[in-house]
Order: sequence, then C-alpha cells, then structure tokens
Amino acid sequence: MGTSHRSGVFRKTNDSLRLIITTIMGMVFGYFIGVSFPSVSLSKITPNFVSSLDMAFNDDHHSSNDRSFPENLGSGSIPTTPKIHVPTNPRGAESLPPGIVVSESDFYLRRLWGEPSEDLKKKPKYLVTFTVGLNQKNNINEAVKKFSEDFQIMLFHYDGRTSEWDQFEWSQNAIHVSVRKQTKWWYAKRFLHPDVVAAYDYIFIWDEDLGVEHFNAEKFIALVKKHGLDIAQPGLEPNNGLTWQMTKRLGDREVHKDTQEKPGWCSDPHLPPCAAFVEIMAPVFSREAWRCVWHMIQNDLVHGWGLDFALRRCVDPAHEKIGVVDSQWIVHQVIPSLGSQGETDNGKAPWQGVRDRCKHEWALFQDRLASADKAYFAQLQEPQV
Repeated sequence: MGTSHRSGVFRKTNDSLRLIITTIMGMVFGYFIGVSFPSVSLSKITPNFVSSLDMAFNDDHHSSNDRSFPENLGSGSIPTTPKIHVPTNPRGAESLPPGIVVSESDFYLRRLWGEPSEDLKKKPKYLVTFTVGLNQKNNINEAVKKFSEDFQIMLFHYDGRTSEWDQFEWSQNAIHVSVRKQTKWWYAKRFLHPDVVAAYDYIFIWDEDLGVEHFNAEKFIALVKKHGLDIAQPGLEPNNGLTWQMTKRLGDREVHKDTQEKPGWCSDPHLPPCAAFVEIMAPVFSREAWRCVWHMIQNDLVHGWGLDFALRRCVDPAHEKIGVVDSQWIVHQVIPSLGSQGETDNGKAPWQGVRDRCKHEWALFQDRLASADKAYFAQLQEPQV
C-alpha cells in the first residue's frame, strides 16, 4: 500500500514538470516568431476588426454592411478633425461642410425600419393646425374630413387629453402636441418655426369652433394661388358672430381684397381694416409669408390680438396679397372654450380674465410695434461713424 502511494506522487510530480517545461518552450518559441516578422500597426487591424463585429451583429451578413472609418479620421491611432469654417452656413453650423448641413425639417412620419428613401409614399404639401379641446372633437372630425392626404393634420391640445382622439382613424397619422392651457399662438411660436414647416407650401392656423359645411380645402388652395394671395382666410358667414366687414363673405365673387368700413375707421383704403387684413381665427399663410409673421409673434403675448393689423408688414403690396376667399366659406360658431381655461381672479369669472388679458395684449403689441418703428428710423438718422 505504501509503495503504491509513492508511485502516485512521483507521477503527479512528473506531469507538473512536463507542463512547466512545455509552457516555457512555447513562450520562447513565440518570442522568436514575433521578432522574425515586421510589426503590424494596430490601427490597420482595427477597421477589419470592427467590420467583423458589425457583420456578426447583423443577421443578413451582406457585404453592404461592411464599414470602415472615413479617411478624414487619419491613418494613425489618434483621429484627426478637418478644419472647416463656412460663414454662410446657419449660425452654429459654421464648422460643418455644407453638404452635411440640414437646416430645415418637416412633420413627415417615418418608419423605424427599411430604407429611409422608401419611407414616404406621399409627402403632404400643406400643414393644417387646430388648437383643440376634447369637447370639440366632433366638430374637428368634420373639419378634418374636408382635407385630403395632401394636408398634414396637427393638433395642439390645450386640455392635455390626446388618447381619446384615437377613435378617429385619421388621428393615427396626425401630429399631436399636448401642453395644458395654452393658446394657438403660443404653440405656433414654439412648434411652427419656419425652418420646421419649410416643407409645406401653406400653413393653416385655425381655431376649433369653425363650421366647414361650405368649405373645400383643395378649391380654397386653388383660388389662393389663382389670385396671388400669400395671406388669406375663408369668408365668414355674415350672420354668425361679430366679424369685421372685410372678412364677411361676399356672395357674388371668388375673392375680395378690400371693403368699405364705418366712416373714419380706415385712414387709407389700402390699409386695415379696409384692406390688407384677415382675422386671426382662421388665417392661412404661404411659406414665405409665415417666415416673416413667425418672427413678429411675441413670446409673452399669447392671444395674438393686434397681430392681424400688422400682417401687412410681411407681404408687398399687402392690399394685393392679402385677401378673403368668398366662394369657400366657413361659419364662426363662437364657442368660448378657451375662456374656460382661465381662473377666477379678484371676483372675475375665468372668461372675463381671459378677455381682459386679450385686450391688454393688444395694447402692448401696438406699443411695442410703434417703439420698434421709432427706434429703427431714429437709427437711420444717426450719423455714420
């Protein structure tokens, strides 16, 4: 029994010795092999290595998935960045080559798979926005039916309720923006930047309480183009609600661009409210006009009162490029839904507080515009240094 035990110990010792000798010989052999070949730069191996990982990650293993680093990253292990300065690029993008700069966007809905170039079967030409609460969903549903697939629908939800709109099939392809207790001009200033909506020929910025039984969107656009309008609105049914004389529908023509108002209201027949004027409830802007109008919207004046009298500053001649489309007309239903979004203040009802704010904003906007005009013309008279 003792001899057998010692034999097992000697066998284990011999095995360990052979393992150590083999390891040492392998290390020496590897060293001589290594010094016998020229060195290989790790940077030259890296692209193939990354490409191999990329192919392993993808299921299809097509050769089109092979990737390598672009040449402008340099051939060494430390990438280099090309020195570029293009002063004509958009502000902030001066260090980029012009070919990679995308300064405008859109609201086109895209897939999460497939070729990007195949995402869109049809690109909407026009953008239609409504500022809505759920209580007016049926009215909005009827309005949306008046717009074809050429019109992208966008809803601004002032009551925070969006999922309930899924009952309408068209809602699945609409753009929904939800911020509680805000107005359409607040939304427009923040979500309709001219560079974001540059893909659309015309932008509709409409209220939610408009009857559209006698309105056809395609015919409306055709007449806007025919008569060279950059800012327009459908005519308003003259027997519903309070409207300016200029925006009342005339039954004997396609479009009108001026009107007669009360004595003393118009200092010039080519100025608002006798001409160059539409109301802010249902305006439609060309791409070029909207780029100007957007810059005139004040961040803190959310109701837009007074803006309609200043729209003429964005087109020239305004009395020719601003007009009302009579043959495609709408009805202002005068539903004070926005007033309910206010709060009771100093004993005033919510709607009264909202109305007081509207009037105050109108005065503020007029003052700011007058001050801006005064400052501009004063600057022109200063001597050049």
